[in-house]
Amino acid sequence: MVQRSRGNEKNSRSGPKANLEISAAQVRVIDEDGTQLGELSLEAAVNAAEERDLDLVEVSPNSDPPVCKIMDLGRYKYIQQKKAQEAKKKQKIVEVKEVKLRIKIEEHDYQIKKKHAERFLNDGNKAKITIMFRGREVTHSQLGRKLIDRMIEDLDEFGVVEQEPNLEGRNMTVVIGPKISKKGS
Repeated sequence: MVQRSRGNEKNSRSGPKANLEISAAQVRVIDEDGTQLGELSLEAAVNAAEERDLDLVEVSPNSDPPVCKIMDLGRYKYIQQKKAQEAKKKQKIVEVKEVKLRIKIEEHDYQIKKKHAERFLNDGNKAKITIMFRGREVTHSQLGRKLIDRMIEDLDEFGVVEQEPNLEGRNMTVVIGPKISKKGS
């Protein structure tokens, strides 16, 4: 008789090997209290775990012999899942936010764009400053470079240049990353 799949093979294969899934003949066994029981055969180790109504879980498969611990496998997987969720929750994703300028920008508009870039850097994101050239303005790329240098100088206390200014087609770009904040703040 052929056994049909129920679609939960993914769940049974995730995580460490347990009980009779362990392939080693000899294993080093640690009980639920943390005391070492020594090296046992796989059958003896599984029987010791079953006597306590727990599972034999392979915690260090690369050692010789593999280290196995007697524990509740369901609880262990649950704790590992919660730890992974907490780590993901605390993770900060750094985004690249773009500020677009033209070489004929007025002073007030420049100050507003600079404040946007400051806010991006203070929030921990990267700021990509782009100077857009129209028509024949690209022949005056030194004006765009001058504007980018001014923006870099103005944002010096908030961030550091991660990618030097370069001209790609009709755009000149620079990427500024946030400065690493102090531990106390």
